[in-house]
Amino acid sequence: MDALKLDMQEFFSKIAPGIEFPQPNLTPEQRQQLRTSFTNHMNLYKRKCDATGKDIVTAYHPDIDLKVYDIEFWHDTDKFEAQDYGRDYDFSRPFFEQFAELAKEVPRPAVIRGHQYDENSQYTNYAGKNKNCYMIFDSDGNWDCYYSYGISNCRSCVDCYRVNDSELCYECVDCSNSYGLYFSQDSENCSNSAFLKNCIGCKNCFMCSNLKNKEYYIYNKKSTKEEFERVMQFVHKRSEIERLQPHWNDFKRKYPQKYMHGFQNEDITGDYLVNCKNAEHCYDSVKLWDCKHVTRSVDAKDVMHSDEVVDGCELVYESAVVVYNSQSILFSYLTLTDCHDIMYSGYLNYSNNCFGCIGLQRKKYCILNKQYTEEEYKALLPKIIEHMKSTGEWGLFFPASISDFGYNDTVASDFFPLKKEEAIAQGFKWVDKIEAEYGQGTKDVPDDIFEAKADITDTVYTCKESNKDYKITPQELKFYQQNGIALPNKCFKQRHKERFDQRNKRVLFDRTCEKTSEPIKTTYPPDSGWIVYSEKAYQESLT
Repeated sequence: MDALKLDMQEFFSKIAPGIEFPQPNLTPEQRQQLRTSFTNHMNLYKRKCDATGKDIVTAYHPDIDLKVYDIEFWHDTDKFEAQDYGRDYDFSRPFFEQFAELAKEVPRPAVIRGHQYDENSQYTNYAGKNKNCYMIFDSDGNWDCYYSYGISNCRSCVDCYRVNDSELCYECVDCSNSYGLYFSQDSENCSNSAFLKNCIGCKNCFMCSNLKNKEYYIYNKKSTKEEFERVMQFVHKRSEIERLQPHWNDFKRKYPQKYMHGFQNEDITGDYLVNCKNAEHCYDSVKLWDCKHVTRSVDAKDVMHSDEVVDGCELVYESAVVVYNSQSILFSYLTLTDCHDIMYSGYLNYSNNCFGCIGLQRKKYCILNKQYTEEEYKALLPKIIEHMKSTGEWGLFFPASISDFGYNDTVASDFFPLKKEEAIAQGFKWVDKIEAEYGQGTKDVPDDIFEAKADITDTVYTCKESNKDYKITPQELKFYQQNGIALPNKCFKQRHKERFDQRNKRVLFDRTCEKTSEPIKTTYPPDSGWIVYSEKAYQESLT
């Protein structure tokens, strides 16, 4: 199947035989914005558990009117049963109105993480199998990692974005299989280096781009061990790092970029794709097959207009966060483990044949959390679909008003930024910042890491950019001192934003390779100033 001709009707006949779907009334980008407004990865708050009264860490802002339970309590079916909130379907009222009422009553788990596999990692979200980790998100299988997003199988990594199978890395973006790598991007199998871009198999290098299997290089020129050790001392001081940054930004733009980031793909359009086939307008994904408008997904097949579909899932449409061997999922969010034949539902585990349900675990043949027999369910479901067609709801994802989060707390705000007035005008919620967390500290962070004293962990600092307060934890300080890296003078959210901004937007442009003139589709805008090559031309350019 040609990736650019993935047929929607053929897809619908596989995912829901015999059911008709209307043409969407929103663009793919608008649909993705709506879906991702139901996901908060990175913003954590302190609240009271509504079941036990104990203090908990949660993704739900204190101003959001919801019942929130400690994650272990929520998963214990002897203590909490979402089916107790079940109700009859009312054909005199719109479905979304009924679902919103049910959703407000059913408690939420404080965060989404593999709590049964985690160890000392309670300040994480959308994460699992982590040990001694703090403020890492959308991340799995890490030890002793802090302040990072999208990392997996890492050890002692701090302030990283989309880094895999690496150790002792700092301020890296889209790097893998690396050790002792700092301030680098799009590099793999590199070690003991800083400020690398598009490098492979390099070690003891500084300020280098597009190099392969090199050692002791500075600014892409051969150097000595003594020269390298001297320049690496620059990372001890924040003032030196800030002095070098403009030079680094100019230097790396002199070298060609591959039109897309990824490898071992066939018939794809998008960016940051690996081992994908027939994937159209897809991003940040691995092992996709016959997918269209999909982001942040792994090992998924026959998925369209969905986000975060992970680990053996297939036949998913207009859904967000579908994981672990789930299939035939439509218009849903957070179907977490081994679910199938689910429509218009959220926060489900090990459930099947559910419609309009929330918070169920190990249930089947339920509508609005009420139990039915198989025969009753199959008789009622077509009537509900016809009712939704008459109200104009069928085929649409949930309205923004049903989201559990303020827009500014969600993944949507990263990729589709809005001001408060714009978000509210479009029907999204908004949460205001907690003023006590801003402007209460000092901006005088020690410049040289070796001048920092142990008592700085008691000091409140204020971000030089966002004015948000932050602290240096003892674990962080130890990492910075052992690796000779200057302390940050910006809060985690600001640091994350700057790493996020190093990537291109998820927009494709028609360009030509600047070496061969062959046509390419790339996320590098024509006016970006970057030199962009086709796959073959780029590989030939590496030195």
